[in-house]
Amino acid sequence: MQTNTDISTPEQRKPVLATEKAWKPYQIFLFRVAFIFFIIMSIPGSASWYKGFFGIDWTSVHYRDLYDIARFQPAFLRGAGRILYGYGEWLVILGVSIIGSVIWYLFDKQRKEYTKLNYWLRVIVRYRAGIGIIGFGFTKLLPVQMPYPSVGLLNTDFSDLTLQKIYWLSIGIVPWYQVFAGVVEVAAGMMLFFRKTTLLGAILLFGALGDIVYVNFAYDGGVHVYSSYFALYGAFLIIHDIPKLYNLLILERLTIPRNYYPYFAQPWQKYLRIGLKTLVIAVFLGLLFYVQTLNFLYDPYKQPAMSGLKELRGLYHVAEFRINDRLIPESPNDSLRWQQVTFEKWSTLTYNVNKPVKLDLSNGGGSPMRDINRTFELTGVAGGRRVFYYEADTENKVLYLQDKNVPRVRQEPAAASEAKKPKQVDNWIPKEALANIGDENLKIEPLALTSRRTRGIPAEKAKDPKRNRMILRYSTTDGAKVILEGADENKNKIHMVLNRIDRKYALSEGKLEAGKY
Repeated sequence: MQTNTDISTPEQRKPVLATEKAWKPYQIFLFRVAFIFFIIMSIPGSASWYKGFFGIDWTSVHYRDLYDIARFQPAFLRGAGRILYGYGEWLVILGVSIIGSVIWYLFDKQRKEYTKLNYWLRVIVRYRAGIGIIGFGFTKLLPVQMPYPSVGLLNTDFSDLTLQKIYWLSIGIVPWYQVFAGVVEVAAGMMLFFRKTTLLGAILLFGALGDIVYVNFAYDGGVHVYSSYFALYGAFLIIHDIPKLYNLLILERLTIPRNYYPYFAQPWQKYLRIGLKTLVIAVFLGLLFYVQTLNFLYDPYKQPAMSGLKELRGLYHVAEFRINDRLIPESPNDSLRWQQVTFEKWSTLTYNVNKPVKLDLSNGGGSPMRDINRTFELTGVAGGRRVFYYEADTENKVLYLQDKNVPRVRQEPAAASEAKKPKQVDNWIPKEALANIGDENLKIEPLALTSRRTRGIPAEKAKDPKRNRMILRYSTTDGAKVILEGADENKNKIHMVLNRIDRKYALSEGKLEAGKY
């Protein structure tokens, strides 16, 4: 491979051997540190990443398959302060890079410049940042990252929401702004795939992700480190052109960008370069857009995919509540009486009760395949709001409900004798009812059915923690009045009469909401 100087037009580019200008000693030192640092930062360091990559069924790709390829960062330190540990990992890698640069110097003292190696480092950084930010951006371009508020969330007291939840809902109620943010991020990623638009892409990347870093610190949003990761990559790519920008914009001098570009002498080198670039663009722009569209339409990753009972959807006032045949008068201070009930568009029932619940401080993300493990409705919400996933036996009009809020308790390793015992089959839902309810996996739109979902649902069931459960019969004529009766989570006999509330909200109804229900 020969080298040449990239001048104004392709026609003027000649394959010549060039003697590069010697770098200053501090530039050589900083480059060596940067090279080791960004190479380590750009290589997946988790065994689960490689397991996921080689486990992809390319004949049945799920959106999360590609997203998980794109979404990785150093994660070898663990602790309660994950944010602190995230930046701590960077400091560890920086320390390793400095030590590595010293060793590098001992074996390469005569080197005067690293022009060629700098070019290839920038290629790695460009593609790592481009792939990652496109994966990040598509969740906004087709808005599923910050969902439109559910009925339960719309009727939650503002003071019961965490800062993180307030920010996420503030974006969720303006989906077109979320789409705009996605356009910016995806456009930045696309530009980073091409050498001539790298600077523009890096500026977009740094600006967009820098803003996300700021709001995550302001609202404790949970993705401080990951957004900082891309802002750092954008800054590295911009630094290369700062002297030229200063010369052009501040000093107002004629500036001709002259950058190193490798000359590919052999045809196979040209074809390999074009082939790899085409493959990356096809997978992370074409294929990812397609599977993300399916996710938006039929299986939003933070919302349950299954449609709820249409005759029950809405907000209800609890007009009458009995427990063990004892009438409980209406009072917001009562610790037993349900105060407000909602049936969402999907298979979720929520209610309020004057009793504290464990506050989930996650952002409701992750990659669960089961609806019961999608927790955006309850994360960041206090004030005694209970959220239950239900499966409906519509033949017998029975709801089988399970609490979505499961306290995160550290699991102690089981003894060897216990580990060998087969797991007991939980038959709390009768076989006849299960036949009427049907298979959750097969209820989804066939276009959105993937092998990841088919594998994931039974895998999640096998690890399902112990949950609070209720079995309630329902009866209604037109949904305006609903009667629920049965057993609550403590085996108490309950009976309630619900009257639908046609509440008008100051917030206009969303026109771009994920999922088809």
